[in-house]
Amino acid sequence: MKLATLKNGSRDGRLVVVSKDLTRCTDAARIVPTLQSALDDWETVAPRLARMAEGVELGSVPTFRFHEQDCESPLPRAYQWADGSAYINHVELVRKARGAEVPESFYDDPLMYQGGSDAFLGPRDDIPLGDVAWGCDMEGEIAVVTDDVPMGVTEAEAADHIKLVMLCNDVSLRGLIPPELAKGFGFFQSKPPSAFSPVAVTPDELGAAWKDSLVHLPLRVDYNGEAFGRAEAAEDATFSLARLVAHAAKTRPLSAGTVIGSGTVSNKGADGGPGKPVSEGGLGYSCIAEIRMIEKIATGEFKTPFMTPGDTVRMEMLDGSGKSIFGAIEQKVAAV
Repeated sequence: MKLATLKNGSRDGRLVVVSKDLTRCTDAARIVPTLQSALDDWETVAPRLARMAEGVELGSVPTFRFHEQDCESPLPRAYQWADGSAYINHVELVRKARGAEVPESFYDDPLMYQGGSDAFLGPRDDIPLGDVAWGCDMEGEIAVVTDDVPMGVTEAEAADHIKLVMLCNDVSLRGLIPPELAKGFGFFQSKPPSAFSPVAVTPDELGAAWKDSLVHLPLRVDYNGEAFGRAEAAEDATFSLARLVAHAAKTRPLSAGTVIGSGTVSNKGADGGPGKPVSEGGLGYSCIAEIRMIEKIATGEFKTPFMTPGDTVRMEMLDGSGKSIFGAIEQKVAAV
């Protein structure tokens, strides 16, 4: 099933069940008012929402037009948001950009940071930017939402706790990252609010594209109206999303509604190198930092600037028939 949260003036929005083709929806209030409430009692509530989803498809429940621009992120705020490093190719490239080596442990022990989850951006909300010197960058990711996850789960057990899948634009301020990391305490100011796709879907909605806790489809990233990334989300993944959930739960339980990100979806080139832009026949990139690093390797200097007010980004994933699965994240950078 597909779920979305409509803006209604409240902090947590209004939960709706959305049709498979993203054209219609029905109010879920008679079952549960918000997505967080649903996740808190998922075992009981999910079957009822699934029956409602069947009713939407059959036309047996009242529906109204679904508009993606009316959506909050599926969880407008969450108890926890942690972002991992499923794609080591991305880690290698961005660390090279700041002159840092990749420790060997990163290849068998995921990297993860805990981000701010109290104020996610909606999928059509502007990206606020206080200073262009901060180096605003988008990061296209896959994210999963869990129910209650016990401490110490295995990767196989963690897979069963993944209840929803969505897309993410994990905004980064690249110019603020090096001084923060130099302090030895990790990201904070360099990680402003992230945005998520209009719709969150249950893994079964992905069909054969959901395998081994990875989404086997390309993530489409357009930058200022041009194709920027078409990276395959299951290719070159060092870790599965279930592995990232298990990593997060190693020493603590995770509350229902925890959001875990994959890190920037990133592919190597056909020759095992860093890959080529879409305009040159490659799969491109899901963030600007990667193409800047490749430019540096090739020419000795960075050419592509980071985002400035007025720049736009669109992120979407299509199924095998070319239909949008999660709806699109469409954002513009705005000076504040």
